[in-house]
Amino acid sequence: MRAFAEQHAALFRRPWPVLTAALLVATVNVFLFAFDRPWTASAGMRNWGDWMLAGVGLVERPDLLAPWLSSGSLLNLGVLAGGCAGALLSAEFAVRVAPRGELVKGALGGLLLGGGAMLALGCNIGGFLSATSALSLAGLGMMLGLVAGAFLGLRYLLWELEHRPAWSRGSARVLGAAATDRPSRQPLAGALLLLGLLLAALAYGRRGYAPQGVFLLFGVALGVIFQRSRFCLVRAFREPFMTGDGEHTRAAALAVVVSTLGFTILKFADLKDRGEWVFASAGIGALAGGLVFGVGMTLAGGCGAGAIWRAGEGQVKLWATVACFALGASLARLVLVGTGFQQRLGVAVFLPAVVGWSGALLLVVVVMAAWAAFATWNEASRRFSAL
Repeated sequence: MRAFAEQHAALFRRPWPVLTAALLVATVNVFLFAFDRPWTASAGMRNWGDWMLAGVGLVERPDLLAPWLSSGSLLNLGVLAGGCAGALLSAEFAVRVAPRGELVKGALGGLLLGGGAMLALGCNIGGFLSATSALSLAGLGMMLGLVAGAFLGLRYLLWELEHRPAWSRGSARVLGAAATDRPSRQPLAGALLLLGLLLAALAYGRRGYAPQGVFLLFGVALGVIFQRSRFCLVRAFREPFMTGDGEHTRAAALAVVVSTLGFTILKFADLKDRGEWVFASAGIGALAGGLVFGVGMTLAGGCGAGAIWRAGEGQVKLWATVACFALGASLARLVLVGTGFQQRLGVAVFLPAVVGWSGALLLVVVVMAAWAAFATWNEASRRFSAL
């Protein structure tokens, strides 16, 4: 029991290093792509939104998969449950009710996340991290939009803080937090939750849905990694302009490079189709989608991944973000398809087809190195930092 307690303390009593978490996220994403498809949050969100709209009779989708069978939905459910399990195991779970103004920003940010993801054909995970790793030009285009969106979103928050501070003031409540004067039962609940998730994956296999069970476990692993490390792509894009902290920017750049190396090996060896995850949004779709998504994630304080695992650890503002992300994605998709604008979002550009395999890989590495170098320089000079 003492040895077990020491291992538990090492894993769940101290935060995990951010760079280590970035390597783990990239590795899990490569294995996920090798298994079936890379990680994205927007597909599962749209599945949830479609179910909401179908439930009230606004859309008819006879081909719509149930959330417990959709791979994207199960990944998101796994991240949600993994974030909850990680918080429980570390005795950090609590229902945190934000002030009314913050809840409104969470909901509005979620709507922007959904709309931006549909324009770019992916969220900051699928449309940026996974698309760039798949050597799609759309991924780098969305990156530019995310940088601009995070900057604009931060400028608004600073304006609100100076001119309308009352909008986000109010009483915040914390319910169900672990007691500090006695041992908490949260770690036991977290262990039971992980056991239940493992049994659920086995149950999928016994019923002939083994891939769905694997997707669930992949999501759980990602949720635990994010919750324990606090690794956050929102902070990667926002913090250089806010506090100057470049740690998460360097971690995100490292995750993209490692993930790109894995994806490139899989595609070059013809283990995966070379056109897979190369989105036809290189153009206005990626740029505008990244811009809208960047503003939304800054307002909400969570992105495609961050909103889900933070909701799992009890943050009510992110509950509003997740719900509105799902609705926003479904509604935006209906508008894009109904107007025919979806066909004019951009083109599909597979970088090796233009500059060769070496050139494509070098381009991604150089862009990520420049991003990390800028964050490091700005961390020391504070030239572009507001605080």
